[in-house]
Amino acid sequence: MDLAIKVKALEKKYGKTVVLKGISFDVKKGEIFALLGANGAGKTTTLECIEGIRKYENGHISIEGDFGVQLQSTSLPENIKVIEALTLFSKWNSTEIDKDLMERLGLDTIKNKQYLEMSTGQKRRLHLALALVGNPDILFLDEPTAGLDVEGRVALHDEIRMLKQQGKTIIMASHDMAEVESLCDRIAILKDGEIAFIGDPEELMIRTNSVYRIHLKFSENITFDTLSKSSYKGIIQGYGIFEASNVEDSLLELLTLTKNADVQVYDLKIEHASLEQRFMEIAKEAK
Repeated sequence: MDLAIKVKALEKKYGKTVVLKGISFDVKKGEIFALLGANGAGKTTTLECIEGIRKYENGHISIEGDFGVQLQSTSLPENIKVIEALTLFSKWNSTEIDKDLMERLGLDTIKNKQYLEMSTGQKRRLHLALALVGNPDILFLDEPTAGLDVEGRVALHDEIRMLKQQGKTIIMASHDMAEVESLCDRIAILKDGEIAFIGDPEELMIRTNSVYRIHLKFSENITFDTLSKSSYKGIIQGYGIFEASNVEDSLLELLTLTKNADVQVYDLKIEHASLEQRFMEIAKEAK
């Protein structure tokens, strides 16, 4: 297995506060890998340690290839124009401006706009373009779609997928679970400076306690005190809500109960729990 990034036993402190408690993980070449966690969990600190921006107390980090960085918070001189920033970064990297990239990110139409005049979303797109100057092997994205409108998010997601097709390795931190589920091959969830989960999004869904949510609409109310295959969560918009790890056994029990009570079922819906729900379960779990 070819690895782009290897992190082993990484520890980081701010004064007496331990932020990273010996975390270890690998990022494979050509994959999109996400770091998730609540505020203060250590996502940005981990990225900054890997990028070389922040020193760490203990551990080892190895990176195979050149990399570009889109930071969570970046600033440029207020009066610099989009085209001037791209020209400057291109000269530093001894390369030419990628006009196709400018067009894909919607920067061609604002190339003469000054930085102080740009919206937050426009700045995020410019920061990404600057990170890609030099055609790096690895790309670090810290909250890449923060401040973007719907059109900007779609354009950025398309760009990230295109970069993956080109063989780029992408490691990102994000609060957007839909974004992560759509884009990422694997995820790591940080909690209190430790890795609480690492694997692909589907594996996270399987490994958590309640995988399915069953919605049932009845002809009349009944009690569910005797349920053993699912848990009753109450009534929402006229539907009884039940959570279960085994949908077949739960449905059989529920339908048997309603039949024995001579209660009709008017509607039935089954949904897989979202990645966000699973993330929240892990975030709330006691250590």
